[in-house]
Amino acid sequence: MHYRRLGRSSLVVSALGLGCMGMSQSYGTPDDQESLATIHHAIDRGITMLDTADMYGGGTNEELLSQVLAKRRNEVVLATKFGNMRNPDGRFLGVNGRPEYVQQACEASLKRLKISTIDLFYLHRVDTGVPIEDTIGAMARLIEQGKVRYLGLSEAGAKTIRRAHTIYAITALQSEYSLWTRDPEGEVLSTCRELGIGLVPYSPLGRGILTGQVKTADFGPKDFRRMSPRFQGENFQKNLGLVRRVEELAAEKHSTPAQLALSWVLAQGQDVVPIPGTKRRAYLDQNLGALDVTLTPSDLRRLDEAFPRGAAVGARYPEEYMNRLGV
Repeated sequence: MHYRRLGRSSLVVSALGLGCMGMSQSYGTPDDQESLATIHHAIDRGITMLDTADMYGGGTNEELLSQVLAKRRNEVVLATKFGNMRNPDGRFLGVNGRPEYVQQACEASLKRLKISTIDLFYLHRVDTGVPIEDTIGAMARLIEQGKVRYLGLSEAGAKTIRRAHTIYAITALQSEYSLWTRDPEGEVLSTCRELGIGLVPYSPLGRGILTGQVKTADFGPKDFRRMSPRFQGENFQKNLGLVRRVEELAAEKHSTPAQLALSWVLAQGQDVVPIPGTKRRAYLDQNLGALDVTLTPSDLRRLDEAFPRGAAVGARYPEEYMNRLGV
């Protein structure tokens, strides 16, 4: 395993983390036993960063992770998020960054995870109705209380990142980043690097399309991708055309498309730590193979030509979600 430091912080993690959301929601029916086996296998293979959130599965994802943490807490960096609120049936209720809720959300996560300290605590989305300084101030008090070690933001814009960082050092920004979602490039990524903030890309495999295994949009009723404009109609067919070029380049490198796509993300900087999600041990092993793929300057140039910034067709979330990104 390779290891990387998140920005200029003292937090060192495995070069690849494990996103755990799909174990409890968004990608079909959960399989807790295989998910638990996958988490244990990830730790055995040297992965140290596990990523979850209080909204994943309505808290059940944190509860799932607690079963692993009970035995292996000292082997992992546990990251969780708060701010997105749902009712019991899963309906989105809005974003909450109020100081009093920060404390409540942290204590609820600690209870579900059955741990005393969260290593990396993210604001999942920015609450535009609350000054970011107030939210971060409340998060910083959690560090003073010993309940959190490091702070993070998710899907925040450059101006918000700067304002937050003046209140307390932000260790990581989590944003969607992959060959087909290159939104952080430019002002957001340059701001993070100026301030010494690491980038933690989620969905680095484009919600599965960059694996080359998604050939139709015939997803199950519990699959989030049914709602994504990028997986619908003509958009999906055009995006498949982009992926075919990635498949061709992967064959030349004697790698899988997933390994090539992950190696591209890894090649974007030593301050970049992607967290591909999977609930299957076989896919986890395949993803880890990306660490053995070396991309030359020529390879990187050809990938940029095959999948330039903005090439993916369609929004990455349904319209009602998009206004919560990058603020």
